[in-house]
Amino acid sequence: MLDKIIDDRRKKVVILKENGIDPYPARSKKSLAISFILNSFPKLLKSKKSVAISGRVKSVRDQGKILFVDLEDLSGKIQVIFHRNVIKDFSILKSTLESGDFIWVSGKVLKTQRGEKSIEAKNTQILTKSLRPIPTEYFGIEDIETKLRKRYLDLILNKETRDLFIKKSKFWASIREYLNQNNFMEVETAVLENTPGGAEAEPFITHHNALNEDFYLRISLEIALKKLMVGGFEKIYEIGRIFRNEGIDAEHLQDYTQLEFYWAYADYNELMKFVQKMYQYVIKKTFGTLVIDNKGKKINWSGKWKTVDYCKIFSQNNNNLNPVTATKEQLYKRAKELNLDVDKSFEKGRLIDLIFKKIRSTLIQPCFLINPPVDIEPLAKRNFEKPEIVERFQVVACGTELGKGFSEANDPIDQRQRFESQMKLREKGDKEAQMLDEDFIEALEYGMPPTAGFGLSERLFSILSDKPIRETVFFPPMKKKD
Repeated sequence: MLDKIIDDRRKKVVILKENGIDPYPARSKKSLAISFILNSFPKLLKSKKSVAISGRVKSVRDQGKILFVDLEDLSGKIQVIFHRNVIKDFSILKSTLESGDFIWVSGKVLKTQRGEKSIEAKNTQILTKSLRPIPTEYFGIEDIETKLRKRYLDLILNKETRDLFIKKSKFWASIREYLNQNNFMEVETAVLENTPGGAEAEPFITHHNALNEDFYLRISLEIALKKLMVGGFEKIYEIGRIFRNEGIDAEHLQDYTQLEFYWAYADYNELMKFVQKMYQYVIKKTFGTLVIDNKGKKINWSGKWKTVDYCKIFSQNNNNLNPVTATKEQLYKRAKELNLDVDKSFEKGRLIDLIFKKIRSTLIQPCFLINPPVDIEPLAKRNFEKPEIVERFQVVACGTELGKGFSEANDPIDQRQRFESQMKLREKGDKEAQMLDEDFIEALEYGMPPTAGFGLSERLFSILSDKPIRETVFFPPMKKKD
């Protein structure tokens, strides 16, 4: 059936060409947004001036001597009326025009007897002849896999999907706006790295033919940006793609966009105040409100967020087991009691993190989760008075992490020791443990000022939109179809 439809449409391309009409012209005439026509309709009706629009044909209704066509662009949809005694080559238009085609139209606005805002076409031009039929809006696309593989069809059919990605653009634009207003400078750093670092994640590997060298796709923006802080910059940020070779779920993608910014002479206390204001600015700019629905709950991002101590809440929820003083054996036993998927090879930091995820799921309203054990954060500065914890916070809401920041470790001796501990974990089979980065250690040895750093990913947007993260990405990675 589809083959027959495509073949029929191909024949219509031939008909257009035989009649001297280019079905795929390179140029089109200037046109207005349909929303402008609709919003200015009374004025345009009174002036009787001709207007011009371009868009995709959504439907065609043949009434013999008249064609009624619904035309849509990104801004809206309007009815266009074609009369046989007005339009040149009306018969060709009538026999070839179908849903999915792009056309340009000029004419005067009018209201039909039913009161529908319309344009009475005087001139028209085919801009693109479509060869495949668009699914009808009534039936749409139900299968989520088809929506993700053929996102263009989802965008054609669903205004809600288009609006989602317009909001996503506003989300990133408002982050840039906020940081620029606060004198941060945007930078770009390399995607290919000799040593991946800045996060605990398994990297992708690729081969550089010209250098005959294997490289890693970056798993974080952190290390390169810190080197720029060593170089003398004081307020910088990057919004870029990062790549992590890990599992797929509602909150994780393998390649995604992340923001990281670094602020010299600030610590994590100043950073928390700044981040709260930034989130509130971005959410209000993007969604128009600070009260967001998520899984049937109202999440209120306004006001001052509460602070939750990592070790205290861990202890309260795990039979007074303190993550700092607990042994690996005690943590393993507790993880098994919670029916977590753990292995005897797991070290203390990994066990603490897995157990805490059970607690994190109970933190629904926005809060700052602060001061975790040093075992789980190799890049944050130790607390001077309590060196067993680090000056780190996470923005937590809706039961998940939505951003992380800390006072950055800038002691090269301590940083080397912590990297060496991570390397021991890698030697035991932990593919997500961080690698020893000699180049970064050398940079720190030249001196990095006291610095606060923060990062968030597009997971924040997906949670604010109350959608799985794959549905907030135009073209997520998917297996090939058989």
